[in-house]
Amino acid sequence: MRVGLVVTLTWARTARSHPALSGVSRAHFGELFAELAAPWEAARQSALREARGGERRRAPGAGRKPKLVLCDRPLLTLVHLRHQLPHEVLAELYDVDRSTVSTAIRQVRSLLAARGFAVPDRPGMRLRTLEDLFAYAEAEGVEPRLDGAETQVRRPQAGRPGRRAFISGKRRQNTIKTTTFSDGQGRMLLSGVVRPGRMHDQTAVRTEGIAEQFRLHPSVKSQVDAGYAGPAKEFPDQVTAPPKKPKGEASDGDKRAWNEARRRQSSARICVEHTNAELRQWTPLRRFTGRRDTYAETHLAIASLVSDRSARRPTQRRASTELVLVRNSAC
Repeated sequence: MRVGLVVTLTWARTARSHPALSGVSRAHFGELFAELAAPWEAARQSALREARGGERRRAPGAGRKPKLVLCDRPLLTLVHLRHQLPHEVLAELYDVDRSTVSTAIRQVRSLLAARGFAVPDRPGMRLRTLEDLFAYAEAEGVEPRLDGAETQVRRPQAGRPGRRAFISGKRRQNTIKTTTFSDGQGRMLLSGVVRPGRMHDQTAVRTEGIAEQFRLHPSVKSQVDAGYAGPAKEFPDQVTAPPKKPKGEASDGDKRAWNEARRRQSSARICVEHTNAELRQWTPLRRFTGRRDTYAETHLAIASLVSDRSARRPTQRRASTELVLVRNSAC
């Protein structure tokens, strides 16, 4: 019986480390495991110390052994984040109780959410707040693109306070909105600013501190869509939105000029849509079936993993088309 259990656990660990299930490559998982091992152990010892009310009295190694080893816990969490599998399914596969799986996912998910976002061409550097993002964009001359996205969530019970705040005016469903920032190549810089689905994108710019960051960093420029027309009016030298459509009596030349300007602005901004599409490859960010109060942590955990992959894409530098004087003398 013991041999069969060992074979089952070994098979489960090997299968779950496959990128199709975990959502990350095995090399990426190895880096994650090395990064999370120390914080997880520190959090565990802190919780045990608080439960005991002091330092441990027995030497390390005594007491009940955990049913899930450390390497299984990130694997469980990654598979759950990738496919939103029920905890009961994972518990059956690992022959443990459902509460054990829930505890492991809750612990590792919080560590993933606290990692921040990887920075392209800057190994070891991570962005965690809007202040970090705008400071980085100003220092490196990066022109961030920002766009909002919304994820359908469970409908609260009837009569519950704040129920209407999550009803999206666009989708007519209960949703939670987020804001994603990317660079010109679609590499994620930050994703968060979690808010109820009823809040408009322009309102979030003012209430969540994005507008204040534009004031503090006047050299930072950004590309946005038509939903951010308000910030584009407030910061005309920094925020670029699609041009307004000319009126019906406008000349054909004005209409062609507007169409070309709209096309150019859309081409410069479309990369952030690709970034949002990368996030939606993870099932919880297409439709979240868990508790709404855990969505923010789930989103940050998944976004940190996506940023690791996008930051590895090399920077594509375009050759300059500026005319350069080769020699001063005439031919």
